[in-house]
Amino acid sequence: MSAVIINSGSSDIVKINISNSQNDAVSFERKYSKSLKISDFKVKLEPITGGSAATMKLELYRGDRLVSRMDDDSQMLGYYSIEDGMRVHVIDNFAFVQENVAKFELSQEEYDKKQESLRNYLRQNKLGKYNEEEMRKLELERKKQEEEDARKLDQATIGARCRVTSKGQPTRLGTVMYKGELEGKAGMFIGVKFDEPLGANDGTCNGKRYFECPPKYGSFVTAKAVEIGDFPVEDFGLDDEL
Repeated sequence: MSAVIINSGSSDIVKINISNSQNDAVSFERKYSKSLKISDFKVKLEPITGGSAATMKLELYRGDRLVSRMDDDSQMLGYYSIEDGMRVHVIDNFAFVQENVAKFELSQEEYDKKQESLRNYLRQNKLGKYNEEEMRKLELERKKQEEEDARKLDQATIGARCRVTSKGQPTRLGTVMYKGELEGKAGMFIGVKFDEPLGANDGTCNGKRYFECPPKYGSFVTAKAVEIGDFPVEDFGLDDEL
């Protein structure tokens, strides 16, 4: 069991912001002791969020980036390396507080004027979509990926050899058998017949056939996962083995 080392030279009090999954309100600069157990911390969050300490789950954010899930009630708040200015997000179904909470809706103009809202928090700290530099960077990356995908689709002629790299799957070699849309799915896909039975289907998707291949030899993948090239068919024969 790992021990928590608390620097005696640092303050035991941390100032954090509290948000919740029920609405977008943010309670700013709440002060808590780092030695407070998570179970007791949840109790203190009940009157702020309207959630239940017994069912709420906590997530710790730095800006809009998830740092950790605070899922061990026996640990102290300081165990999660919490710092001033971080945000604890409370997730709960809030089933027991709805009858006591007045329901109301805000117009877009009224909402923009709210100071203690998640939108205002993101805007003031230039996070997410309010970070213009980050948004420009993401837009450039998106356009670059679109251009790369278009190039790969253009190269993916029927019969071309390819290598497919997908998350959670081994690198697979195969032959392009189809290129185009799939019924009921958005975007363009490349249908591949693999050299080994490492696929997900037999050339069909949702009951519609797009190409022919044995079961488990076919898959439909995005252009991002495909590399077209001179990849020879590997010999998987076992005739020369004892």
